[in-house]
Amino acid sequence: MNIAVRQATAADAPVIVNLIEALAEYEALEPPTDAARARLAAELASPRPRFEAFIAECGGEPAGFALVFETYSSFLAKPKLYLEDIFVLPAFRRHGVGKALFEHLAAAARRRGCAVMEWTALDWNSPAHKFYGKMGGRHLKAWQVFRLDLDAP
Repeated sequence: MNIAVRQATAADAPVIVNLIEALAEYEALEPPTDAARARLAAELASPRPRFEAFIAECGGEPAGFALVFETYSSFLAKPKLYLEDIFVLPAFRRHGVGKALFEHLAAAARRRGCAVMEWTALDWNSPAHKFYGKMGGRHLKAWQVFRLDLDAP
């Protein structure tokens, strides 16, 4: 299967939103609201977007995506690449699409001087855990994720 990974542009906002909706369905989460879709499109069109999205295509057809942003490690005194989302459509799984996306991201992180890539995975998503292990990822069992919802009343 011929896989191409490219950076998403503002014109790709509908494709990215569709892939995020597919990810939400897979994870049994609510899909993005209309307001979130509009913010995502505006961010992709921004001269300085807060994130980067990458699309994996097979034969010119969207097969998956990844959304990342840079953060910083105070202990390492180097940037980190945070992987917010990575998702491959079911029809394209087990064909190297996820690996191509992940390797593209890791290479980009190295070029930028990032010390590490980090991400989270849902505790029940054992296929993702297995994939991340194959890609060289380590499960940091000593860390727990916390969140403060700022949009809540």
